[in-house]
Amino acid sequence: MSSNSVAYVYRPVTIDAIVEVFEVARQCGKTVALKGAGNSYGDAFQNAENIVIDLSRMKRILEFDPRNGIVKCEPGVTIQELWHYAIGDGWWPPVVSGTSYITLGGALAANIHGKNNLHEGTIGEHVLSFDLLTPNGEVIQVDRDSEPELFFAVIGSFGLLGVIASITLQLKRIHSGYLDVQAISVPNFDAAFEAFQSKAEQHDYIVAWIDAFASGPRCGRGLIHIADYLKEGDDAHPEESLRVDAQKLPDTVAGWIARSRMWKLMRPWVRPTGMRIVNWAKYTAGKREHGKRYRQSLAAFNFLLDSAPNWKWSYRPGGLVQYQPFIPMDRARDAFDRIITLSQDRGFVPFLTVMKRHRPDSFLLSHAVDGFSLALDYKVTKKNRESFRELIRALDEIVFEAGGKFYFAKDSTLQRGAAKLFLDEASISSFMAIKQRIDPEMILQSDLSRRIFGEFVPVSNALETTDESQIL
Repeated sequence: MSSNSVAYVYRPVTIDAIVEVFEVARQCGKTVALKGAGNSYGDAFQNAENIVIDLSRMKRILEFDPRNGIVKCEPGVTIQELWHYAIGDGWWPPVVSGTSYITLGGALAANIHGKNNLHEGTIGEHVLSFDLLTPNGEVIQVDRDSEPELFFAVIGSFGLLGVIASITLQLKRIHSGYLDVQAISVPNFDAAFEAFQSKAEQHDYIVAWIDAFASGPRCGRGLIHIADYLKEGDDAHPEESLRVDAQKLPDTVAGWIARSRMWKLMRPWVRPTGMRIVNWAKYTAGKREHGKRYRQSLAAFNFLLDSAPNWKWSYRPGGLVQYQPFIPMDRARDAFDRIITLSQDRGFVPFLTVMKRHRPDSFLLSHAVDGFSLALDYKVTKKNRESFRELIRALDEIVFEAGGKFYFAKDSTLQRGAAKLFLDEASISSFMAIKQRIDPEMILQSDLSRRIFGEFVPVSNALETTDESQIL
């Protein structure tokens, strides 16, 4: 993360306690933002000088049907806690992010996607229903049939319409704790897009690592991984691979380096020269890996970021900014080439770059397109921050020109009014109409919402003065 703010933080464990926080906010003229595990890259859960409700203590698994794989959870349950609970019965979360430490409430708020987005879509597509607590204390039971407008508006709205108090989710049936994985080395973007075109439809997962330091005809070189769930009978001993212990990463690397300290070892390398070497070494090793098939645990394949806890700390001082545009299929090749080339020309080569295939969905504030995304990790310092802002404005022009979109969970750079350039006017109008109906006092706001949409009608308008002593 590269942003921070100070706020009044509450950690409720019941719905009644959340209602009390809303009443405090109302009395004191403060807005409220919602927070899960705090893994968003930007300011999605920040609310400077206002109130933040941290939902991470509401983490009970309320119901589970092991026959049909339907689970009901409170919003603070993490992806890790969910798969730990369900894997022994042969179930897995249908969509996961690159880290298992996010909460389910946060996953729905961002409507996360994974490496299997082309086939499984976003997490919201697997939600059966949820209970929505509005700022006025009303609990609304929402599903796509009884409340379709709320269903497709709340998921992906980053907590601006209410608190998701419980979630009922359909899990994925699995017959093994392993995936069948194959590596494909590609020399440039042309080969990468050709591989996606020929492989994506045939396999459950597809993701590419790209060496952003490579330029010219080598631009876009990297390593693609395709993976598939094992079918029933493919794993001779599923009772072993479906154990939590079979999935968990060891606490140490090479038998002696604690994973919790890995970020310190990474830190000297997180600079242009070091990361150029790391990217070259990864690509060189990837060429030797080309064509090889192997089995990898579901956790190891999906949760690469968890292999080095607190890895983002290696970007200190300064911070990490991830820039992730979503570009329609017919314009992605040219846009990605221009994005990386311009970054190189401006002296901001992304240290880590990941490419995924996506499909569109029906959620109101959706980032999805029928195309591709490119997630680029930049290191920003106090000295180069202004130059980086100039680069981002130029990259935005490339993305908007290509008809692209952005993902609010990863964003920390979009300026006010930018949402109107990729979210159509009808979607924004519909969203604001729903918000006016269920949050007329505009209590639910955040630094992200103010940065993207501008100020909503502030609750403080009803008060001439604010007694902040009542908040403590």
